[in-house]
Amino acid sequence: MGSPLDLIKTRRMKLLSKHETRRRLLRGMPDSNILATLVGRWFQTRQGSEVLAAERAIVAPILSRLFGYHILQVGCNEECSLIEDSPVGHKIIFAPAWRPGARHPIADNEDLPLATDSMDVVVMHHALDFTDDSHRLLREVTRVLRPGGQMLIIGFNPYSLWGFWKLFKRKINIPWRGRFISKGRLSDWLQLLSLQIDSVDYGLHFLPLKYFCLLQLAPRMERFGSSINSPLGGAYFILCVKQVLPITPILPRWRPIRTRVSVMPVAENVRVKIH
Repeated sequence: MGSPLDLIKTRRMKLLSKHETRRRLLRGMPDSNILATLVGRWFQTRQGSEVLAAERAIVAPILSRLFGYHILQVGCNEECSLIEDSPVGHKIIFAPAWRPGARHPIADNEDLPLATDSMDVVVMHHALDFTDDSHRLLREVTRVLRPGGQMLIIGFNPYSLWGFWKLFKRKINIPWRGRFISKGRLSDWLQLLSLQIDSVDYGLHFLPLKYFCLLQLAPRMERFGSSINSPLGGAYFILCVKQVLPITPILPRWRPIRTRVSVMPVAENVRVKIH
């Protein structure tokens, strides 16, 4: 057992480490490993687990209709998988950074080690909410999606009770430090990338509070919000399709060849003298 002085030094180092992490987050420059850890821990809380359960219930019937050979999930934490029950055979999830006991390959979401037009289905699980460059991330994910492939985007809805509650929360905590991009703004980005919206669903109709008694009512409130098709859910689920640009063949404009008519002179009244 260490001396009291060693214990004081250890506690001081931990305190400095927490303050350093806090400063990095407040500056908007979170390390990918730190952010992944924070998101993973939040999904393990009672509030986060209710959010994940509600999202899985909405995503499951959507993914059951999407087929192909390869499906990719892009998010902040690789442990929160939504594609386990997908009928697509080859499932890919990258870890943002190495951690002890990691079972997934490591890759940067904004620089995916995948070929262009190689994925049949892409699921973005709050990836746009927790990135510093949403445009770059969306372009990269669109690049790996094949023409005619389908993309499911899950993000926090700013026009909801969750978005309203974000105004009063500290931006360092999860999920309140997320960007909460509006559906209208995201629709403009999708249109520029030739992604056509197929359907939009909403979820997280329960209150964004951590009280145990209110979280117990979350499944009932989810069913009620879904039954009335309320657009005020805390999260949206946008399914879009990568459009195939039509190729119009350019036909050469051939000039018609004018046929030359050889005219044989007709000799009329030709007198032939025979000597």
